[in-house]
Amino acid sequence: MNSVIVVGSFNVDHVWRCADLPAVGATIAGQYSTGPGGKGFNQAVAAARAGANTRFICALGEDVGGALARDLAAGDGIKLHAEASDQPTGTAGIYVDARGRNSIVIGAGANGALSAAHVEGVRPALREAGALLAQLESPVEAIEVALTLAREHGVTTVLNPAPANASTSIGLLRLADLLTPNETEFAALLVRHVGERIEPDAVAALDGVSLHGLCRKLLPHGTVVVTLGSVGVFVSHPDEQLRGDAQPHYRIGAESVTASDTTGAGDAFNGALVASLAHDGKAAFATHVRFANRYAALSTERAGAAEAMPRLDEVRARFEG
Repeated sequence: MNSVIVVGSFNVDHVWRCADLPAVGATIAGQYSTGPGGKGFNQAVAAARAGANTRFICALGEDVGGALARDLAAGDGIKLHAEASDQPTGTAGIYVDARGRNSIVIGAGANGALSAAHVEGVRPALREAGALLAQLESPVEAIEVALTLAREHGVTTVLNPAPANASTSIGLLRLADLLTPNETEFAALLVRHVGERIEPDAVAALDGVSLHGLCRKLLPHGTVVVTLGSVGVFVSHPDEQLRGDAQPHYRIGAESVTASDTTGAGDAFNGALVASLAHDGKAAFATHVRFANRYAALSTERAGAAEAMPRLDEVRARFEG
């Protein structure tokens, strides 16, 4: 069952680093770079490099960006299930200033055209999967079908409710066995579905009992894993399903690394988490979280998103050697 299915987006990222963000009407100089992105693809690469047989369901244009996605997927051994679209492959224009602030414009393109029917066509692959992972950069209808089909086949469903400004329905939450928000996404979900308002920066400082209580209100039936950046991770289980852990809630601290670029760290965590779950579903859940935490930490020592995802042997050498 060492197989993972990721449903999500692929973008070609265009990044300009400049002293200041451009003002209206201004023309400024900057350093340009480009590379693969999209939360779905980042997570698929992480899952594959973390050791899982990985399938990636997406939509691509018949253009240079689509060809890039196909080449990169093949290079990492990812089985690509790409719906052909007459829309251009997704893109992101990113401006980053000297203080690390950014402005981003997303062109969803083909990502917005992923159909429920295309996802339905990948049903046979679910019989071999140990976990399915989805985010919110694709149409809700497609994500809902993916989670529903996975549930029907007894596959563990993981929903990464990102980006924070995306709409997450109660229906989607009910289909998730695991929910993996960061602080900003967690705060947004609490306002939308629980009616509780808390500032994202205050989430990590909550005591364990209070944070666990909020998690139980948000996802009563499933496990919530809140990623807290440099503070680590908080895990909350329902009392009736501890997933092999000894307690219903706990924290795991961040690993000691020399971080230089946190872009894609959340995607690294999610991809590694499902890879670990698919590899050994009987292990205590804390084992999977600890591995994902280490994997994400190592990714921050490298620039980029998908390109920064480490290989399994690198993670083992760093933290287990």
